[in-house]
Amino acid sequence: MAFSVQTQSPSAIRQRLPQAIAFVRRQPLIFVGCALLVLLITLVVTAPLYAGDPSGVDPFKRLKPPSDVMWFGTDNLGRDVFARTLFGGRISLVVGLTATALAVLAGLLVGLVSGYNRGFDNIAMRIMDGLMSIPTFLLAIALISLTGPGVTILVFAIAIAETPSVARLVRSVVLGVRERPYVEAAICGGARLPKILWRHILPSTIPPLMVQSATVCATAILTEAGLSFLGVGVPPNIPSWGNMISSSRLYLAISPLTVFAPGVCLAITVLSVNLLGDGLRDLFDPRSKGRH
Repeated sequence: MAFSVQTQSPSAIRQRLPQAIAFVRRQPLIFVGCALLVLLITLVVTAPLYAGDPSGVDPFKRLKPPSDVMWFGTDNLGRDVFARTLFGGRISLVVGLTATALAVLAGLLVGLVSGYNRGFDNIAMRIMDGLMSIPTFLLAIALISLTGPGVTILVFAIAIAETPSVARLVRSVVLGVRERPYVEAAICGGARLPKILWRHILPSTIPPLMVQSATVCATAILTEAGLSFLGVGVPPNIPSWGNMISSSRLYLAISPLTVFAPGVCLAITVLSVNLLGDGLRDLFDPRSKGRH
């Protein structure tokens, strides 16, 4: 059985180039956000190729200034700050993306069923209201205190805290879509509930859900950094931007890069995700452009 791969000719690529340039001009936030994220993810993923050992301790190299070998110097334990910053980005990105995926999946399921089924709606929304009444940090700290710090429990704690916002967004969309004529026609035609939710209601939730996912991801990354800064997130033996800032804040005047390096990377990551979310909002809702 033969497979054929279709390739675009240079003329076809040249014809599509003006369209791509026009899209970037219309949606510069998406381009900037994606470019920053791709650059950051590339640096983090390829860190083992050019970065040193992030956990190597050398008491004789404590708080050394930047050099050709250690670009950002060393921390209070003699560890390479540059290597720890890159490897710490792995934890922040993995926690943020995984928690976002879990929160979106759980919130999407709850929101779809809750918006369509009035009986389930009363129970599910009261549970979501209860979760939303608890601050994210307190809820995450309460869950982590039951099992101890760790990356896995941190992901689940953030996902549980962010699920209500996604569920309420999806529910609001479903409440408006379920009264549409094509949904009523599907019901009259005898379509089953899973088919109605999957084919007729779910597509309408995708655009706002993509925008909300960017907000949830930025919040998850900041929450992980804040919990790690407080010492209840990622264990200290695992490099993370939050615990790097926490362990180096006392040495800010002596070695500022030990704090600024993870802090700047954290700020750039959250900024790029927020820019991507704003660009997606402008793309799916052109009325929001005039409000920037």
